[in-house]
Amino acid sequence: MTATLLRTAADLHARARTGRRAVVMTMGALHEGHATLIRTARKIAGPEGEVVVTVFVNPLQFGAGEDLDRYPRTLDADVELAGRSGADAVFAPSVDEVYPGGEPQVRISAGPMGERLEGAARPGHFDGMLTVVAKLLHLTRPDVALYGHKDAQQLALIRRMARDLNFGVEIVGVPTVREEDGLALSSRNRYLSPAERRTALALSQALFAGRDRHAAQEALRARAREVPATRARAEALSAIGESRAAADAHAVATTAGGPAAVRAAARLVLDEAARLDPPLRLDYLALVDPSDFTEIGDDFTGEAVLAVAARVGATRLIDNIPLTFGPFGDAS
Repeated sequence: MTATLLRTAADLHARARTGRRAVVMTMGALHEGHATLIRTARKIAGPEGEVVVTVFVNPLQFGAGEDLDRYPRTLDADVELAGRSGADAVFAPSVDEVYPGGEPQVRISAGPMGERLEGAARPGHFDGMLTVVAKLLHLTRPDVALYGHKDAQQLALIRRMARDLNFGVEIVGVPTVREEDGLALSSRNRYLSPAERRTALALSQALFAGRDRHAAQEALRARAREVPATRARAEALSAIGESRAAADAHAVATTAGGPAAVRAAARLVLDEAARLDPPLRLDYLALVDPSDFTEIGDDFTGEAVLAVAARVGATRLIDNIPLTFGPFGDAS
């Protein structure tokens, strides 16, 4: 399948529309993660619909000293990958097309959620991101727009903007795509030297360590609940030769774990990576409520996001995974 390259909104609006239009927004330098988004969009749009991929390196979301000038621009390869993945068109407007007359005086504010984590590390980033997303939603007029879970805070803010400002577009999140060794796919991975890439694996390894600690904790809690915490428990466990193991399970399940243990397991990996050559320089490790990206407490129940951001050499990378915390009641 060959994707048509479009440079202006007028050209895009001139295309006949019969079914649903699904849009995948990118800054180019497409990789398999983007391809997964495009293939998902193709399924949602169906054979009668249309998939449009936007390629636009948005200057508003780059702060002073960030990599706007060196951000990879590979439009020819992007058009080829987009078409191969199922896109009908690639909309690659110029800065003047998106921002006629220069930088916009009126912008979208990301609010308090936009000042946390990534927003604190990159002031103004989310205001610029939401402003261009709003512009591109108006310019492309989709029925559905797809974004990756790797940028979890971005996805949460886009969903909030669409809901709060009545955009009338369905926002779909698509799971993070990883390389075989666990590294989350990112256009910035190409900046990494072989040694830096080895260090960068600590981001995903830290998240997996937190996830595995949580899974082990939940398994121990489930095991501890199998027999009531009474004399009958001890007798029953002794009868099957598991008294020590089950006692250990019960002790761990009821006294250690939850969000604090998840954070500790992840931080241990990151602390070790800080001693590598080259070292990993941590920006943040956070375990947050995805509704507002505030840190969760030890008694939290429900969906959460374990997120990390760090620098390796001159390259800044982010990653996250979802976790679910059940009720912490008595494990008896």
